[in-house]
Amino acid sequence: MTEPTLRIIIGTAGSGKSTVAQHLAREHAAAYLDKDAMSARFVEAALAAAGYDPGDRESNEFYLEHILPLEYDSLLDVAGANLRLGRPVVIDAPFSPYLSDPDFITAARNRFQLPPVDVEVIRVRVSPTTLQQRLRERGLERDRWKLAHWHEYWTKHGGQECTWTGVRLTEFDNDTLADHRPMP
Repeated sequence: MTEPTLRIIIGTAGSGKSTVAQHLAREHAAAYLDKDAMSARFVEAALAAAGYDPGDRESNEFYLEHILPLEYDSLLDVAGANLRLGRPVVIDAPFSPYLSDPDFITAARNRFQLPPVDVEVIRVRVSPTTLQQRLRERGLERDRWKLAHWHEYWTKHGGQECTWTGVRLTEFDNDTLADHRPMP
């Protein structure tokens, strides 16, 4: 049996990473793990139960310190389970808080007992103008803070680089809304 591949699709909210991730999951018959689909309902309920705005993730220290790490732990745990079964995995999540840690993937391999796998990270990029337009058009509650604090959001997340070691990094420019270029 050949070793399964873990593809991690990263990028800002609204960059098109879900479209790219779903395409790759279909193309490679991979398990598709979307962070928001796996945890959004729990996150919103936990924030509301703790007395916070369920749509505010970016500026909420409670979310950033207590809930966000659990989202990523759960995602990587489920990915590990699928990889140990020999199934390729595509993860759809921004990973923003962890991109500046070069050892993040190495630590995740150990922590979640990932089998030997090829890890490809695909960074989906868009311009700030395109991103703002997409976030406005999709009209999600969780994007409200991003749009209201656009400069702060873009400064922190727009140009963030992935410093992970031990991965193949591919850049994908997804700036055109009606883009018909081949996916990575």
